[in-house]
Amino acid sequence: MQFIQTDLKDAYLVELEPRGDDRGFFARTMCREEFATIGIKNDFVQQNTSFSAQRGTLRGLHFQKAPDGEDKLIRCIRGAIVDVIVDIRQDSPTYMQHQMFELTSRNRLQLLVPKGFAHSFMTLEDDVEVSYLVTAPYTPSSEDGLRYDDVALGIEWPMPASVISDKDASWPLISERSSRLY
Repeated sequence: MQFIQTDLKDAYLVELEPRGDDRGFFARTMCREEFATIGIKNDFVQQNTSFSAQRGTLRGLHFQKAPDGEDKLIRCIRGAIVDVIVDIRQDSPTYMQHQMFELTSRNRLQLLVPKGFAHSFMTLEDDVEVSYLVTAPYTPSSEDGLRYDDVALGIEWPMPASVISDKDASWPLISERSSRLY
């Protein structure tokens, strides 16, 4: 695997290194030892899959509050998504900055999202499937989110959201929050 540092502190794109022959290819998608070589020591405890039937479906921006924060390793295994992360760690030099990545089943890129980031994605095609590993189990009492359309974030989505949950559409704006995000 190749680890490509993003513009946001501690977040990486992970490029697979396929080894191929007449049958196709084989590639590692996660290896504890390889992640440790760049200082990432995490134990994934859960794997999740998300399916979205319609292009323009938006999920997020989600995070779990401390102490239940989780690292995520995101991979689009069918179709294409635009993945957005926002650094919500108040002590980080990239606090409240975001970055957008295109993850597809064709480019096979993965995104390593560290604790203290809000995460979201929008589908660019119909019938999209996303798989992700997490380092902490889902904890409903720690669930939180940012509004995808909060002008304070300045995220320019590639298209209007065609499908979004009521919960994701109603997270409070940053200006309405009185406490630290993470």
